[in-house]
Amino acid sequence: MTSKLLIERVAFVASDRPEAQAACARLADRYGAHPQSEAQVIVALGGDGFMLETLHRTLGSGKPIYGMNFGSIGFLMNEYAEDGLLERINGAERAMIHPLSMVAVTRDGERFESLAFNEVSLLRQTYQTAKLKLSIDGKVRLQELICDGVLLATPAGSTAYNLSAHGPIIPLSAQVLALTPISAFRPRRWRGALLPHTAKVTIDVIEADKRPVSAVADNYEVRSVAQVQVAENRTIGLVMLFDAGRSLEERVLAEQFSV
Repeated sequence: MTSKLLIERVAFVASDRPEAQAACARLADRYGAHPQSEAQVIVALGGDGFMLETLHRTLGSGKPIYGMNFGSIGFLMNEYAEDGLLERINGAERAMIHPLSMVAVTRDGERFESLAFNEVSLLRQTYQTAKLKLSIDGKVRLQELICDGVLLATPAGSTAYNLSAHGPIIPLSAQVLALTPISAFRPRRWRGALLPHTAKVTIDVIEADKRPVSAVADNYEVRSVAQVQVAENRTIGLVMLFDAGRSLEERVLAEQFSV
């Protein structure tokens, strides 16, 4: 006799793509359309960008997120299949992720706060390179970095923008963050740093009026920043679900051997 499923109530959300919307309707008809307040799990249909949106929208809900890919990359998603969904969810492996907290202060003194599950990135806004001063836990580590920008990535986000900027891939259990330059001009040979997950990073924009810089926490942007502070927020944790044998830890590890 088979055991009773632990998870039976699922809420479905989908990106704006017509294919994802159609799949959402089919799955809701088949498995039931439960409101998120009553669901045990939220199933997100879309790509990695939509998964990040879902993580931000469900903060504080305590609901695990199970994604199915309807996007371009889908690194944070499971493969799409309509059969056996509840069995897959009940047999899924769990990954606890913690976001970065960003505090950005603009040249006008306005203060903005946001969270990032992938990375916080600073990018030049004009044709001129950015000039940045990097401090870790209150100590200046790089007096002047001339570059297109810099980013601080979580382990979950290390295979995204960070990897494209030639930053390291970080196993989830490593408890480190990646500080990675974007097109560094001076010092040209600086390739970034691995920081303990407890590190508090402060980035000051030099000549902020002449060389404006924007700060982005996942998909939240603040323009013309003067200073940005970033640190991991361990008070917030979200659970993502991945098919058995395809955990996020395994994907991050396998990505290091892809050619």
